[in-house]
Amino acid sequence: MNKVVANADVAIKDIESGMTIMFGGFGLCGIPENCIRAIVNKGIDNLTCISNNAGVDDFGIGLMLQKKQLKKMIASYVGENAEFERQLLSGELDVELVPQGTLATRCMIAGYGIPFVPVLAGVGTEVAEGKETVVRNGRQYLIEEAFDADFAIVKAWKGDTMGNLIYKDTARNFNPLMAMAGKITIAEVEELVAPGELDPNMIHTPGIYVNQIFQGTDYEKRIEQRTVRKRS
Repeated sequence: MNKVVANADVAIKDIESGMTIMFGGFGLCGIPENCIRAIVNKGIDNLTCISNNAGVDDFGIGLMLQKKQLKKMIASYVGENAEFERQLLSGELDVELVPQGTLATRCMIAGYGIPFVPVLAGVGTEVAEGKETVVRNGRQYLIEEAFDADFAIVKAWKGDTMGNLIYKDTARNFNPLMAMAGKITIAEVEELVAPGELDPNMIHTPGIYVNQIFQGTDYEKRIEQRTVRKRS
């Protein structure tokens, strides 16, 4: 089954204003740069974004924030994005901060078809406000809901035309979990190969989860904070 589309513009053509989208990546590592640029250029808005964080102001999801395309951000970390912080503090952007492990778990159970899961993280904090709780063996747990995303957009190192994906090093982060979780999953890859060229023992996301795939271009691979050691 060939799932290849020409480029990011074709891949995101069915994404409309008001939808909920997951974006793989951690900081600036493993983010779907091509699809984010295409969404910015398309000009849709009122989006709900699920991502570990929003990176920096002038790159990645930060570009969508600059264009005021997001109505809600579900993330675990505000990070280095000054515009994200400004919109949060001004009330322009609805923000749901989620413990990082809970964020990953809510992606995972969405992929597994599990509607909710009890977690310890957040009990007794603001995270617990308005949420159902249960007690088991004398411990209280929050009931966290699986995410319900219209699209999941991920970025991989290599992929084949059937949608099988391999991530490289740290870029593996949230991408495999989100690839399972969207109703429709779009994958952009640095290298697209024919079926059989990927070592099956190295595949992180099976093609069954991927609906569309394309080979991306012009990856910047920025470093969020460059730290170097002083010469002795």
